[in-house]
Amino acid sequence: MSAPSPMELRPLPEDAEPQAGTAPTPMWLVGLLGILFYVATMSLDRQAGGFNPRVYTPYASLQKVEEANPKPATDPLFEKGRGIYLTYCASCHQADGLGSPIQAPPLAGSDWVLAEHPNRIIRIVLNGMAGPITVSGKAYTFNNVMLPWKDTLNDEQIAAVLTYIRMNKAWGNQASPVRPEQVAPIRKATAGRDTNWTQEELLKIALGEE
Repeated sequence: MSAPSPMELRPLPEDAEPQAGTAPTPMWLVGLLGILFYVATMSLDRQAGGFNPRVYTPYASLQKVEEANPKPATDPLFEKGRGIYLTYCASCHQADGLGSPIQAPPLAGSDWVLAEHPNRIIRIVLNGMAGPITVSGKAYTFNNVMLPWKDTLNDEQIAAVLTYIRMNKAWGNQASPVRPEQVAPIRKATAGRDTNWTQEELLKIALGEE
């Protein structure tokens, strides 16, 4: 449709009959409406809690939900221990901590791992272990010997990997973390030892004893 001529744009006489007609919509108006619709949609998406499945009554937004349910801080040693475990331990105890019937006992749900004090498992990591072991009431007999890690891992690394093992909720473990300050005195007390631990020896050591 062509644009109206100047003659057609002249005002009609007062007694003229109104006439129906059409006129093109200005493109700037179409663009403005599109922008307003986009802005309104984005605002609704951000602020309308009913559109987010994680928002529930009585909270009006996801921000309010997160403020009311703060996530617990992750222990830095736990995150560091994850990498150490996958590097040095997972090949025997498996990535899921369930161990192997012919290679290594489980760490998930292990009474050795979840003991109130970690002094026995610190010794195991430092000097390794040999011989049969009973874990959570089940006897395991292995020909393999767990290697000592005292010359490979420092106090912080041992604390980190044991923290990862003891606090790994995915394995069902929810024990306390291990600190480097707990490893250092045991390393010092056992510095002269050059043999692996056995179950019998470890059970003679009281929990909490350095």
